[in-house]
Amino acid sequence: MRIGIAVPGRHLHPHIRPLPDEIFVGHLRSAAALAYTAVMYSLSRPISLEQVVKRSRFLAIGMPIASELEAKEALAAHCHGDANHNCWAWRIGQTYRFSDDGEPGGTAGKPILQAIDGQSLDKVIVIVTRWFGGVLLGTGGLIRAYGGTAAACLRAGELIELVPTLEGTIRAAFCDLAILKARLAAFEGMHILSETFSGAGAEITASFPQARSEEIARLIADTTSGRSVLVLKQ
Repeated sequence: MRIGIAVPGRHLHPHIRPLPDEIFVGHLRSAAALAYTAVMYSLSRPISLEQVVKRSRFLAIGMPIASELEAKEALAAHCHGDANHNCWAWRIGQTYRFSDDGEPGGTAGKPILQAIDGQSLDKVIVIVTRWFGGVLLGTGGLIRAYGGTAAACLRAGELIELVPTLEGTIRAAFCDLAILKARLAAFEGMHILSETFSGAGAEITASFPQARSEEIARLIADTTSGRSVLVLKQ
């Protein structure tokens, strides 16, 4: 799981048919695996960009997504029934999909995905819609048009850094609950997800930055004099 925080200075500059047969599903490639170990980013909000290549109109929209369901919703919302092709790609962690939507294989969806990976982006979908202008672009021209439009769209977006997070539970007695919750709430990046109660106290489920897990564990132990511990979810 990753959460987003604003990245100072990362603001660079201030929309489908039913799913076609050519849908590619995969997992992390080796190059992307290397990139995913470094700092990753996502879009803070949707961004669109339009350009004309040899009389064909290309319209790209990039959007942040958190799940495959959100990707499907984005595709449904940005359908252009009058267009010749609605090509797209998305990545969420180690899972990605892309579609050429009737363009020659490998000339649209994959270049869009490469534009996403090339900018170290995650949790992002990009849809590039084409209205044919009467001039054939050829294989290389299509790759450049789809990949270039997607890349330009993403470069125009405002980015947020994705921070790796963990999820864990804390069992607390009623005598410790108020002060423990107050200190957890004051901890930067801490998000209390749920609370359940029993006769002995409460169980708190929270997410927090992975890099600060030991610090949070010490905070919990110190606040409750060792009566509560942080248990990480597997």
